[in-house]
Amino acid sequence: MSLTSLEHLGELPAEQWDALVPAGQPFLRHAFLTALEDSGTFGPRSGWKSQHLLWQENGKTLAAVPGYRKSNSSGEYVFDHAWADACYRARIPYYPKWLGAAPFSPVGGRRLLGAHDAAQKLLRAVPNFLEQHDFSGAHINFTDPRDNELMAGESEWLHRLGCQYHWHNRGYRDFQDFLDTLTSRKRKQMRKEREQVTAQGFEFTWLKGAEVTEAQWDFIYACYANTYHVRGQSPYLRRDFFSLLAERMPEDIRVVLATQGGQTVAMAFSLVSGDTFYGRYWGCLAEFDRLHFETCFYQGMDYAIANGLARFDAGAQGEHKLIRGFEPVLTHSWHYLRHPGLRDAVEEYLGQEREGVRAWAIEARDALPYRQPQP
Repeated sequence: MSLTSLEHLGELPAEQWDALVPAGQPFLRHAFLTALEDSGTFGPRSGWKSQHLLWQENGKTLAAVPGYRKSNSSGEYVFDHAWADACYRARIPYYPKWLGAAPFSPVGGRRLLGAHDAAQKLLRAVPNFLEQHDFSGAHINFTDPRDNELMAGESEWLHRLGCQYHWHNRGYRDFQDFLDTLTSRKRKQMRKEREQVTAQGFEFTWLKGAEVTEAQWDFIYACYANTYHVRGQSPYLRRDFFSLLAERMPEDIRVVLATQGGQTVAMAFSLVSGDTFYGRYWGCLAEFDRLHFETCFYQGMDYAIANGLARFDAGAQGEHKLIRGFEPVLTHSWHYLRHPGLRDAVEEYLGQEREGVRAWAIEARDALPYRQPQP
């Protein structure tokens, strides 16, 4: 029995890895993770280096965690920059750290892959792994209920709560059926937003991964990258990632293109798996009134309703989603910090933060637009 690390997931056959991944979690599939690796997304300056953990017995992989050696805190969506800054001021090394996550994807799901007993053995071997590789700690982000149960049984791991906003399709026949559940003022506001986009002459086309041409991928990437460039930042993903993903898992990809006067001007890139629509990347080449809300939210809601999808996960942050019917959902992450002083300080902070997050999740429901409380 042993814990081993793997620096390139392509060295492990896809069927062995994917056998451990629960259904409906595309961001953990071998195809998705190797597309990130093979596209050069984890370059020397990215702060990311693959270091997946495998628990093996008699030469068979029974449990795993998608893992990364991190020299910064970019692209994680569970923000620990304040912890790193405190360590810098105290001259305590914070990097490198080890991260268990779906890179650049703030979606909840299984992280401790495999059967319960094997995953527990892997988890209990992590502290020794950290010491051997001189990591300051380990961080496992956006875990699911099974993971939370396992992690809660290990007293040295610190629990952190966050809040996202998801939309739920409660069997709506169409978008108007959804609007009928809202208060009059909010119903009129959403209808007006959509009418403003229509009045500007926008049309929308949905494509699956196999239907997208390389020229369209060039446009999609230009839009995606522009959302970073306008903020003076470099995009996380490389252009080749999108082509590799379209080659390796086209059935999960959905792209909506917005055109005006025959010219494509904006896009939203999403994945669909199981009963969930995952909205991921958006971008446009010019600013248009209300186009963001239509392309990123209302088009996705339309798609979910038309295709019988139960949930729309639109990603991290965004309190503006509340007034459009996206409900607060608690997220979970877990942190193991080797330095005792840092651990004690973070543990105290997280206790206070959890209270605040829970209170906000309750308070945020007051901003929802529904006429009746949602279950």
